[in-house]
Amino acid sequence: MELLPRSPAEFGSARYWDRFFRQRGQRAFEWYGTFPELCSVLHKYVRPRDKVLVVGCGNSELSEQMYDTGMCEDIINIDISDAVIRQMQERSGSKRPKMSYLLMDMLQMDFPDAHFQVVLDKGTLDAVLTDEEEVTLAKVNKMFAEISRVLQVGGRYLCVSLAQAHVLKKAVEYFSQEGWVVRVHQVASSGDKQQFILPVFVYVMTKFRKIPGSAPQILEICPEEQDKPMRVDSVEQLVAAVKDRQHYALLCSQLSKSPCGEQVSLDLCDKESGRPRYTLHVVDSPSVKPCRDNHFAIFIIPQGRETEWLFGTEEGRRQLATSAGFGRLVTVALHREQHYEGMAGIQAELSGKVMELAPPGLPAWQQVPFLSVGGDIGVRTVRHCDTSPLSGEYVVEDVKGDGTCYFRRLIFLRNRNVVQSEARLLASVPLPGQKKRRKDKKKPSPAEPPTAIDKSYLCCEHHKAMVAGLCLLRVPNPLPGTRLAVLVVGLGGGSLPLFIHDYFSQARVAVVEIDPSMLEVATRWFGFSQGDRMQVHVSDGLDYVAKLATEVSVLPPAAPAQYDAIMFDVDSKDLTVGMSCPPPAFVEKHFLQKVKTILKPQGVFVLNLVCRDIRLKDSVLATLREIFPLLYTRRIEGEVNEILFCQLSPEGRWDPTELEAHARALEQDLQQPGRPWDSSYALADMLQALKIL
Repeated sequence: MELLPRSPAEFGSARYWDRFFRQRGQRAFEWYGTFPELCSVLHKYVRPRDKVLVVGCGNSELSEQMYDTGMCEDIINIDISDAVIRQMQERSGSKRPKMSYLLMDMLQMDFPDAHFQVVLDKGTLDAVLTDEEEVTLAKVNKMFAEISRVLQVGGRYLCVSLAQAHVLKKAVEYFSQEGWVVRVHQVASSGDKQQFILPVFVYVMTKFRKIPGSAPQILEICPEEQDKPMRVDSVEQLVAAVKDRQHYALLCSQLSKSPCGEQVSLDLCDKESGRPRYTLHVVDSPSVKPCRDNHFAIFIIPQGRETEWLFGTEEGRRQLATSAGFGRLVTVALHREQHYEGMAGIQAELSGKVMELAPPGLPAWQQVPFLSVGGDIGVRTVRHCDTSPLSGEYVVEDVKGDGTCYFRRLIFLRNRNVVQSEARLLASVPLPGQKKRRKDKKKPSPAEPPTAIDKSYLCCEHHKAMVAGLCLLRVPNPLPGTRLAVLVVGLGGGSLPLFIHDYFSQARVAVVEIDPSMLEVATRWFGFSQGDRMQVHVSDGLDYVAKLATEVSVLPPAAPAQYDAIMFDVDSKDLTVGMSCPPPAFVEKHFLQKVKTILKPQGVFVLNLVCRDIRLKDSVLATLREIFPLLYTRRIEGEVNEILFCQLSPEGRWDPTELEAHARALEQDLQQPGRPWDSSYALADMLQALKIL
């Protein structure tokens, strides 16, 4: 039996609806939900003594149930279908004497002005506003004008809708321009999502007298999980907020029916501020064999550890889900701008929402475990927030790592999941001659995090590899006591130049940093300082290198170039390019020629390359090979970073055995008194993985 119209225009035809209801018979046709689903919203806006008009009533049971439950009795129902009006008059009969059904066109109603306190529309606007043709919009304007005419000031137009963008936008724009208050409610789902995947909304338009001039619009949205409405600033924001909820409903429907092939990511936002509070990733593990209680689990990532490979990458999360042994794992990252009341508070806050992401076939009795590392939510303390004209918003924060270690991190908020700089923290110790605390004085809490910077520790694996690249220098036996000239482009927190300065006691380090804010951050928060062997030049690295190359070019031919080692560790501010480090201009051929000019013949040029665009990376490597005949690469496990070691002389190629011996000798000499060499650096082990390109 064909009940749907041949074209959307038929939704406005009385003949179509007569045929529809004759074919359907006595079975109630409920557009967009039943009375139990809608009553919690209707109760807020319909009072027992209100005079209610239902437009396009059809054969819905909504009016009857409103009447029978005592919500309201003075109800007039109208429809353009004679068949359905006669059907409903027979059905109600004398059982509901105060309620009536009238054959009437809502575009031309016979009621006097200001006759009703409530006009209720369940799906009628959606049926009329099927497109944005001029004829359709004129009909909708006439509908709205009639509803406005028959409503009293203070009266409410309640429109139940699926909130397609063009429908919502039209209704909100029309009534807000008339000076009405507009609020959109999301209707709580009954749990049966077979009929409608998309959520149902109720627009509540409250009539006010129009104030001459430009009165501010009052636009609000009230999600299903809360009663308190949230104010929005524009029609566009309201439409976008509704669209977000529709996308979420579609996502939940998809996840409830089948495993997700790709990881799904979504943000849950704070109700008050609208800012992201939790970032969720849904990870399915087809290889996990299902059993009684391993269908579904939630994993809370400790604060500050969301950037780690295991939690911050697709492959890492896939490995986490497999090792946890659950068919579906939802990882939850906590945002730095938010406050959390421990694991129990997070569990209470998320329990209802994460169940909407449950896998198909999850037993109703199944308890879903909340997992974490060590059972807590970690520690994150924001030390400093600011905005740089060049780097944008940034934050310095202390976080607790795995075990008892604490780390200080610099994060650029434009790329909040990437640690820009990191340093290990040490508990502060008394200076020589400083008196110890008296026993009767209060001792620091054992939970109090350390604050002193451990300058001997390199947190970043790519920094360790860059330091290991100094082994490629052919200089008299090993480097610590040898005079070295090193140029580092990109300061960040300063850990890389600081380490070279402190361990290579004769090294003279020049650092180029374009952003003066970063020099202030490194000095104040990461223990960086300048001196005779460490100088920072606040300049664009491109300009600085070009200036040096020009100076070298006017020197006599016998004059030596300036640097034994040049290191580029500079990020790109342009996130649209597939290479985030370095900026593309730093690897263009004419600029690399300038780098070659200031590098000593036996020197090494070390480049931190982060490039996800394969073609772009191949192009960069080809350009480097044109300038530097000898090119090694060192891939950083679990990261996108590759460290490139470039040298000018192919005759300088090392024998692997000779290079390993050289690296171990260097490592031994770097073990200075009072500054132990961390065995995890293992320079020789790092160099074993070098590949010649």
